[in-house]
Amino acid sequence: MRHPPPACRIALRSMRPTGRDVPYAGKSPRPCRIVRGVTPARDAPALDLPDWISPRFRLTEGGVTQDAAALAGRAGRLATEYRQAGGGGVDGSSVAGLAAALLAAREAGVPLRLRRSGAAPALADMPSGFSLLLETSGTTGTPKLVRHDPSRLLGRIPRTAAPDAVWLLSYDPCGFAGLQVLLTAMAGGGRLVAAPGADAAALAALAAAEGCTHASGTPSFWRGLLLSGARPPLKAITIGGEAVDEALLDRLAESFPAARLRHIYASTEAGALFAVADGRAGFPASWLESGIEGVGLRIGDGVLEVRSPRRALSPETDAEGWLVTGDLVEVVGDRVLFRGRNDGVVNVGGVKVVPEQVEALLLSVAGVGDAAVAAVPSPITGQLLTARIVPVPNMSEEILRDRLRDALSTLPPAARPRRIELVERLPLAPSGKKIRMEGAA
Repeated sequence: MRHPPPACRIALRSMRPTGRDVPYAGKSPRPCRIVRGVTPARDAPALDLPDWISPRFRLTEGGVTQDAAALAGRAGRLATEYRQAGGGGVDGSSVAGLAAALLAAREAGVPLRLRRSGAAPALADMPSGFSLLLETSGTTGTPKLVRHDPSRLLGRIPRTAAPDAVWLLSYDPCGFAGLQVLLTAMAGGGRLVAAPGADAAALAALAAAEGCTHASGTPSFWRGLLLSGARPPLKAITIGGEAVDEALLDRLAESFPAARLRHIYASTEAGALFAVADGRAGFPASWLESGIEGVGLRIGDGVLEVRSPRRALSPETDAEGWLVTGDLVEVVGDRVLFRGRNDGVVNVGGVKVVPEQVEALLLSVAGVGDAAVAAVPSPITGQLLTARIVPVPNMSEEILRDRLRDALSTLPPAARPRRIELVERLPLAPSGKKIRMEGAA
């Protein structure tokens, strides 16, 4: 009897959605057969698929491809456990485990916590009924736990069948953005390619190897993909999670001329708000008056505020439902441009500095592939800025440093990084965002 390759044997042996049985080691294991309609452990009945999941959905992870029926089978026994416990939890080490947990929690009618760092405190009162408890990214501080109604999460997800789409998952599966990608692929009936824990270079190679046609990621992810040289056959590119600059939009349009390009504004607390598809950074200033897709927008003290029917069930809003996003914005002509995070402003010798604005200047310098600006403690000024630069291939260090020096000379002294380090790549949080604080996750 011929045995399947190791990755297949492990996946077939363990039907529990712990997700630690099919690790990704930076490259795909040997090809193995598709797993269809696997019988769950202890002969628990497979669950019926809800109407928002296409039976044509497939998931490729660790070299194993499972169909929707196999995932429903994995969820059968888990639903009983969740029902008995009054709730469940799952981490992002396996997307198959996450998908099965979603189905199980829905069947059991209990809340499901999607664990990321584990640092977010539990809710004071555990809700009843099917809901999803998500942690904020914690990129700029301690994560928070917010509760979402699944029907709201599905509010902006198209139900149009797209069985030929091959999605790449670059986000943390248990984060808001990663969950949206998973739900989109499940609803459309396409195939989702996932490798939790892989970096941007490995994901770029995987996207090319698997022939991914759709991908969503942060600007930092997309800069890493462009630097990698990988060119998967993309038909749709979505950007989110961080402010996107027009230079990146132009580079993506040039590198993938056949792809539909849009950037999405969303957050764990506010939910999915709107998408911009005109190839320009920011969003139209006219939306401040008219709103967009049922979402109200306004600016208060330089910070964007939103009112959305798709927000979390437990956000901190005012009496009229307005949520302060913490995103610094500025109206420039007919656009509203994102300038950084209010909670990311640093104090350098009594001068307030927004690291993202310094970073935007560095990214505009010819020869810079990516950049990250962060603050470090200083016994004299309180804080100082540092910068890490990823040069484009074959860039002269001497020429690049001269260009960086000239660009930074236009800034006030407090906003100039005191140390500039040239690196091969930037470390990213599991959310795909740049790490701007020591210990951010």
